[in-house]
Amino acid sequence: MVAQSYETSTPALYAGGMTFASRPGAGAGTPAGAPGAAATSVLVVEDEPAIATAVARRLSAEGWQVETVGDGLQAVDAAARLAPDVVVLDVMLPGIDGLEVCRRIQADRPVPVLMLTARDDETDMLIGLGVGADDYMTKPFSMRELVARVKALLRRQQRAALAAELAAAGTGSAEPPVAVGDVVIDRAQRRVHRAGEEVHLTPTEFDLLLALAASPRTVLTRERLLAEVWDWVDASGTRTVDSHVKALRRKLGADLIRTVHGVGYALEPAGAAGAAPGGGPA
Repeated sequence: MVAQSYETSTPALYAGGMTFASRPGAGAGTPAGAPGAAATSVLVVEDEPAIATAVARRLSAEGWQVETVGDGLQAVDAAARLAPDVVVLDVMLPGIDGLEVCRRIQADRPVPVLMLTARDDETDMLIGLGVGADDYMTKPFSMRELVARVKALLRRQQRAALAAELAAAGTGSAEPPVAVGDVVIDRAQRRVHRAGEEVHLTPTEFDLLLALAASPRTVLTRERLLAEVWDWVDASGTRTVDSHVKALRRKLGADLIRTVHGVGYALEPAGAAGAAPGGGPA
């Protein structure tokens, strides 16, 4: 992937963190139907000043309020102070690394996290997803794709928040749980149980499981899953699908999701995964 060139700014400004206000009149960060709502806030945690400045400027151009910090401990403090709507988080940081930052942020308050790393290693991706990250990008990256992924995280967060509000108020349409074998998915409360035991999933993992459960035993292509779960219309993130499927298998069991190599994945009821051809781990 060809990276967009990173703009530079005065590094001295970065040392203490920077805030990029949304441009006047921008409304990309405000959900539709919510006039006057506070601008969407994004916390960017990146220790390379040129990258941090370029990312912050690009995100603020979408109408979002962006603040940057350059080390792990500052990131934890900033997340507690700002309560951001989404966090863009580098893995390699001074102080404490991005994985520990993600753990601490998620323990305090669940928030969508997009992790950035220079290491293109699937093990690192799985570790990042395992500590609560929702998405993962490797450097160098396209600014256009970064914005698309942040927007997708925000849309899913808004949908989940609206569903929770409607369920709490008793005004939403009844959504009975989805059961596939011994897996029960409570759509209203966004909770998952397998064999009676609750399994904690990230928002992205939950949406991916729900998409697969909507058509059990049916193979869904990676491109279709990208469109339904990530709101992407191209195939540039198929590896993201693979990594999230592996994360689901680690939490729910390797027998639950069948791979059809070169095509996609199917959710199988317990005991049926080995009956279909083309199975095997991703």
